[in-house]
Amino acid sequence: MSYDDSNVFAKILRGEIPSHKVYEDADALVFMDVMPQAPGHTLIVPKAPSRNLLDADPDVLARLAPLTQRIARAVKAAFQADGVTLVQFNEPASGQTVYHLHYHVIPRHEGVALMPHSRDMEKPEVLAEHAEKIRKALQA
Repeated sequence: MSYDDSNVFAKILRGEIPSHKVYEDADALVFMDVMPQAPGHTLIVPKAPSRNLLDADPDVLARLAPLTQRIARAVKAAFQADGVTLVQFNEPASGQTVYHLHYHVIPRHEGVALMPHSRDMEKPEVLAEHAEKIRKALQA
């Protein structure tokens, strides 16, 4: 299948839909997931149009890897997490629902289960607070 530039992440990248930005550079945008599975659930989205990992340009993937590591470290520190879950879905059978390559970075605490992803949206002020915590951890 081909890339559809009407997906929600493409719209966020174009500024058509607001997001709580954590970090942005020439290659990627990092922002808060509006239906977080844990406080601090962050998304990493390349600016290059890629449907998923299976069709992404290897150069795009190479530039995303160090950023993903950096964001994971910052999320873990910002939320004093015991660990970090990194998730990336490819095609409907895997659970992919937004057809723009993206990585979920989810801070994890021992004994705390993930919340369902399809629940209500988080309050904007909470997302803004979480984004600021991660931005501060990126500067540390």
